Amino acid sequence: MQEWSDGYVADLEYTYGYYTELNPRRVALAFLNAGLAVPALGTACELGFGQGLSVNIHAAAGGGAWWGTDFNPSQTAFARELGARGGDPKLFDQAFDEFCHRPDLPEFDYIGLHGIWSWVSDESRRVIVDFIRRKLKVGGVVYVSYNTMPGWAAMAPMRGLLTAHSELLGAPGQGRLPRVEAALAFADKLMAANPAYARANPQVSERLAQLRQQNANYLAHEYFTRDWVPMSFEQMTRWMEPAKLGFASSAHYLDLVDQINLTPQQQALLREIPDPGFRQTVRDFCVNQQFRKDYWVRGGRRLSPGEQADQLRAQRFVLTQLRADVPLKVAGALGSAQMQEAIYAPVLDAFGDQAPHTLGEVEASLKGRGLTLAQVVEAATLLVGNGSLQPVQDDATAARARPQAERLNAYLCDRARNSPEVQFLASPVTGGGVLMPRFSQLFLAAHRQAPAKPEKLAQQVWTVLSAQNQRIVKEGKTLETPEQNLAELTGQAKAFTAQLPVLKSLGLA
Repeated sequence: MQEWSDGYVADLEYTYGYYTELNPRRVALAFLNAGLAVPALGTACELGFGQGLSVNIHAAAGGGAWWGTDFNPSQTAFARELGARGGDPKLFDQAFDEFCHRPDLPEFDYIGLHGIWSWVSDESRRVIVDFIRRKLKVGGVVYVSYNTMPGWAAMAPMRGLLTAHSELLGAPGQGRLPRVEAALAFADKLMAANPAYARANPQVSERLAQLRQQNANYLAHEYFTRDWVPMSFEQMTRWMEPAKLGFASSAHYLDLVDQINLTPQQQALLREIPDPGFRQTVRDFCVNQQFRKDYWVRGGRRLSPGEQADQLRAQRFVLTQLRADVPLKVAGALGSAQMQEAIYAPVLDAFGDQAPHTLGEVEASLKGRGLTLAQVVEAATLLVGNGSLQPVQDDATAARARPQAERLNAYLCDRARNSPEVQFLASPVTGGGVLMPRFSQLFLAAHRQAPAKPEKLAQQVWTVLSAQNQRIVKEGKTLETPEQNLAELTGQAKAFTAQLPVLKSLGLA
């Protein structure tokens, strides 16, 4: 008899993460960069939604009909709790085989899988591919992220060792987290013995040190599942063929700007390769790719250069931070890079009023600067990848989404009174999530009730914390006195108040 979890970690809940790549609104710029027509993305599905934060934010803030499954019932219960306060997606706790054969499923425009593909069995992958084959519309999009080679080549044997230690040497009745800790301790002991593997792969010691900084529940899901396979792009292509999917674009926008990822020699090498799939495989070797985030499409339609330019000009974006706070640095595969101020400063200035603007409007406003549409598009692509800019949905969709996004946000802000776990809210302007840590949510809730000066906002939040006998921890030290806590909260409230123009432009305040 097959276990209901199919070898995946089900005794520990996943983290409360939000994954912006799952937002269908981000498809447009990536597709247009690739010269592909942007499909209509109304009916959507997320397979393996974890705690359900992404699927609920997208259902509430982006509109459309969402479906999804995650076979952990406690996670599904929490996801449904969120859904009842927002966009009411149809969520289930069924295994993929059961969910994918439900007779009531519609056809989908968009199917997303984040953090699933590499961690399930081949049997489950075949179920997923068959589901996509049967239920994805012509022109529909699949987003999938997965561990890949060659970036995992050095660490894959260590991952196998960690899993084997947990399964073979873990004490009977010992919980999963103690087994994770014991496996990591053994790995440290092995590396201290200076094995030839460590000498041949010096980066592994650094990776183990980084693991120690990760959330323990995340580690259990990432490293200690029964089935785990990092795939090359070529292997992934073969998996997608039965569903008639073709590669469209990376969903990680920073991957779309070659200058920050590839040397001139590497760029020249890739230009010599006629096959687009093999070009992706070679590119992964150039950057030592470890994790891919990709869009695949069933029947992508190529645009003429004129169509591509017109549709790019029509794309709208909004700044997600104050203009003065946007860094002119970006991190790519080649390391940290300085953005060209002559290009990026004028583009950012065009968005500096915190209002949405189309790329065509930006292009027109900068004609006197000599900037081309291609330069404006590349700047927008990099700024979206950097998190400073976000695509904006049409006004009618945003207006429909606003009431349900506000309901979900009100529930999350109220929940923040007792829990710091969820750190994102839903923006009806972008159709996606906005990072909002616990105290910012509490400030926002107080501000929406009655706008006040930072000192009063701080006092209101301190009333919540002190009633629960909670204190702020700053730089590893607990602030013990009310005066110390109020001083810290006042500083954070001032920073929050300064961000109100951004929150208003995103439909949050």
